[in-house]
Amino acid sequence: MTALAVRRERANALRALAMDAVQRANSGHPGMPMGMADIAELLYSDYLKVAPGQPDWVDRDRLVLSNGHGSMLLYAAAHLAGYPLDMEQLRAFRQLGSHTAGHPELNVRIGVETTTGPLGQGLANAAGMALAERLLAAEFNRPGHEIVNHRTWVLLGDGCLMEGVSHEACSLAGVLQLGKLICIYDDNGISIDGQVGGWFRDDTPGRFEAYGWHVVRDVDGHDPQALDAALGQAAAEHSRPSLICARTIIGFGAPGKQGKAAAHGAPLGEDEIAAAREALNWGHPPFAIPEAIRRGWDIRERGEKQMRSWNERFAAYRSAHPDLAAEFERRMQGALPDDWPARSLKAVETIAAKNSAEATRKSSLGALEAFAPMLPELVGGSADLTGSNCTRHSGSVDVARRGGGNYVYFGVREFAMGAMLNGMALHGGFIPYGGTFLTFSDYQRNALRMAALMRQRCIFVFTHDSIGLGEDGPTHQPIEHLESLRIIPNMRVWRPCDAAETAVAWRAAIERRDGPTSLALSRQGLPPQTRSAEQLAQVERGGYVLKRESADQPDALLIATGSEVQLAMSAASLLEAEGIAARVVSMPCAHVFAQQDASYRESVLPARARARVVAEAGVPGGWEGLAGPGGRVLGIARYGESAPGAQLFKHFGFTAEAMAALARESIAEARNLESA
Repeated sequence: MTALAVRRERANALRALAMDAVQRANSGHPGMPMGMADIAELLYSDYLKVAPGQPDWVDRDRLVLSNGHGSMLLYAAAHLAGYPLDMEQLRAFRQLGSHTAGHPELNVRIGVETTTGPLGQGLANAAGMALAERLLAAEFNRPGHEIVNHRTWVLLGDGCLMEGVSHEACSLAGVLQLGKLICIYDDNGISIDGQVGGWFRDDTPGRFEAYGWHVVRDVDGHDPQALDAALGQAAAEHSRPSLICARTIIGFGAPGKQGKAAAHGAPLGEDEIAAAREALNWGHPPFAIPEAIRRGWDIRERGEKQMRSWNERFAAYRSAHPDLAAEFERRMQGALPDDWPARSLKAVETIAAKNSAEATRKSSLGALEAFAPMLPELVGGSADLTGSNCTRHSGSVDVARRGGGNYVYFGVREFAMGAMLNGMALHGGFIPYGGTFLTFSDYQRNALRMAALMRQRCIFVFTHDSIGLGEDGPTHQPIEHLESLRIIPNMRVWRPCDAAETAVAWRAAIERRDGPTSLALSRQGLPPQTRSAEQLAQVERGGYVLKRESADQPDALLIATGSEVQLAMSAASLLEAEGIAARVVSMPCAHVFAQQDASYRESVLPARARARVVAEAGVPGGWEGLAGPGGRVLGIARYGESAPGAQLFKHFGFTAEAMAALARESIAEARNLESA
């Protein structure tokens, strides 16, 4: 058997596993795996630097399946290459509890580097991974000691390129010259609705050349020799990211459905699978792989050898640069420095002691100034709002076309920024953050969701958090956004009221290792609140008593976030002057507060105090549960206006007098409920 015939037989093993698994599940996408099988076989056999026996090896290549609907290609290849993904998992494709979900879900153990499915985001994640590799290499490599040197490979399809995030990410990747980013475009001309020529006629090679990419045009995606030449060219290109345009046939080998939309997103059917087996000369039963083909696919020994070589190089690096080696290991483990707890707490106390009035976006910069010198892994940026978001601290070094740095000018690319932050976090070695206006969180919505789904430590800095931003008007004034962020599972939202709470919020976001954090920050100046040391320590619990009532128990609880805390404090003074005992509770993070033990929650919000008012300049619905029966919510359920922020607050009823009036109403209703 010729070498080309051997390769085709190995690729056919992928095709068979894909069509068998989809058929068994009675759902899935067989067409892409069958079309890209020759590409995947060559990539795993000759190019991909991974160690299936130790899949989290830090200097491995990253492979991202951006067109995640073709997940069986990734699962079948991982199984055959030697990852701990057995045949029973392939049989359980798309079934409850399996590792082989319908779209790939982050699981480095089986070679899944990121969760994909929403098209285009895997590509943007990969740009973040490639950026992370370059920044780590610039920071840690030394002459004669190269410990960071790997590529990021992406498989993508027409759908990925139709999504706008692909333009955002690929444009920036070209500007930054991410030469170790190599994308292979499955140019099969088919999407779910049929031939893409009716809605996608871009000159894709020309588009990427305009981005500054290295492009290899018109490659036969079923010719291993042509593919090898193209991959070799891309691997040799160091100054530009590469796009290989591979012409493929969707559903390759299925004689009645190949090249058609019918092969895209549904099982082929028993008759078509039988015909495909005959056409591919694959005479083996479902899920059966001959031993000779298994041996040809198994890359564990090669990966082990590559990893041992790297371990030897790292041992030499450790001898020559022990401090750098220890720092590299800490960073890649995601651990914070040993002195972080004490130093960061001291920084919070110092910031709180300044007791200065300022916008919390400026307080956020103050927190960055304090924390960044402790954490070289903090890498951030802004979507063309650096001065407004206050994300660039004095120790920032701009990331340019070559070399390192720790500050990225993302341009007006909110979605790509969010997805690239996810990619940097997934790669490891960094705690990424990025800034934009809160209202523009809409642009990066799905990246926020994916950060939460994958439990990545990303910090999303959202400034201009309410109608208080003023004259820019309703297009820029967030109304529904705080609540929309809070309902994302596993997303923590902090809305601090002053510099002290902002510093605590940043500290909590940095320390959180199981998910992302959104910081909602004001444009307008906010007064500092006076706290005891005990109260300052309680901020990290998400909610705490900021002002205690004068009586033995409160007549009313005034609960507020962010800029509305000052209203609650003033309203409490008005009520106290009338003999009404009012307690003020600051609630910078409702999620964290809800996770506290019941006794603490009761100590802050006693159940017997049924008169409650919650104030936040956003849609009120999410707070109604906390307000409870008889409670009131001071919110805004309509779009804003263009005017100075202080005028808008008064116009929309965000005043101490209005909050005090709602408290009186709540007290009266609570009494009626008690007597009923």
